[in-house]
Amino acid sequence: MRKLISLFILLFATILSAQTVTDSITLDPQKQLNAAQRILSGNYASAVTLGAYGEMLYNQPNGDNGELDIQRLVVLLGYRFDDRTQFVTEIEFEHVQEVFVEQAFVNYNAANNFNIRGGLMLVPMGIVNEYHEPTTFNGTERPAIDNVIVPSTWRELGVGVYGRINNASLGYQAYIFNGFKSTEADGEGGITGILKGSNGLRSGRQKGIQSTIDSPTFSGKLDYYGVPGLRLGLSGYFGQTQADDDVESTDGTNIGISMIGLDARYAYQKFTARGQFIHASLSDTEAYNTLTGRDLGSAMQGWYLEGAYNLLPTGNRQKLFAFARYETYDTHTSTAGTLEDNLAYDRTDVTTGLTYHIAPGVVVKGDYQFRSNALEDSDVKDRLNFGLGVWF
Repeated sequence: MRKLISLFILLFATILSAQTVTDSITLDPQKQLNAAQRILSGNYASAVTLGAYGEMLYNQPNGDNGELDIQRLVVLLGYRFDDRTQFVTEIEFEHVQEVFVEQAFVNYNAANNFNIRGGLMLVPMGIVNEYHEPTTFNGTERPAIDNVIVPSTWRELGVGVYGRINNASLGYQAYIFNGFKSTEADGEGGITGILKGSNGLRSGRQKGIQSTIDSPTFSGKLDYYGVPGLRLGLSGYFGQTQADDDVESTDGTNIGISMIGLDARYAYQKFTARGQFIHASLSDTEAYNTLTGRDLGSAMQGWYLEGAYNLLPTGNRQKLFAFARYETYDTHTSTAGTLEDNLAYDRTDVTTGLTYHIAPGVVVKGDYQFRSNALEDSDVKDRLNFGLGVWF
């Protein structure tokens, strides 16, 4: 056992010593890279690349006990087979007890600004699903839209292309994925519905775990970066959900999904801003709810606007951002048939706080959230949050 541990330590040290210092983690949206993009950038002396990111959080709802949690620790591994072919994977440990593969794909650089990818990959929708490392966003918790409507971290198995058209200042992604799982047999001759009104599509993520597929889905995104400091995104996701073989022929087991996202990020000197709008239209939800007894809405929608200002001098290595974000999201934007709109699903969060970058890749966060929903006697509790995040 000691020999095995010593061998692991030696391997770890060898990898670290072979790596060059990577580009500093920038807040400029036009230059910002996520974890996989940094590995693929090729800015390493070794064929093997090692990194990680993680978050330790404290949440204190008004009147309740607080919660301390190592919310996630993600180990990043990459390998460069040759100048064109690379492998990237992320192994995620959640709450110190669950282990998931967050990404695992092969990237082949077929031509300048044209890459072919296959494996377990992030669905390009909005901002945070692709840029979810803790140093890349303000707020201890990710925006709620990117949890309830865009079910971050949203990844599925598929194949597609990725690249840039520099003459048009345009980045592009296009993938074919397996879809959400909507229903399954309950083992007693019945059918269980997986999707529900409170968190929309989130429970249907298959995450590459023995995923079932009977009809592929399409996902794509265009990013425009032709104006200094500005990055604009247009995302789309279209297709049908998936059901187990022994129930998929039953009416109401699957629903159709059309999701559109618009996002913007801007940085100028000490000021940064971002915004996002997501709309998802779901078809055949009346039959789905009748079959399963669920309360899935026929449309979901949300948006947020955020502004932040660096309180420290521009030339400082450290940055201290004061920020505020207004966010509203509804998983019952519309409902089909006799299903009534649940006002508890029409929610609003106002988050304000500080983000302190004590070094590139290390951030300390604190914020307060004013939370409510459209119910007349809403019992949603405001919340105080603190967090520590790292990324290297």
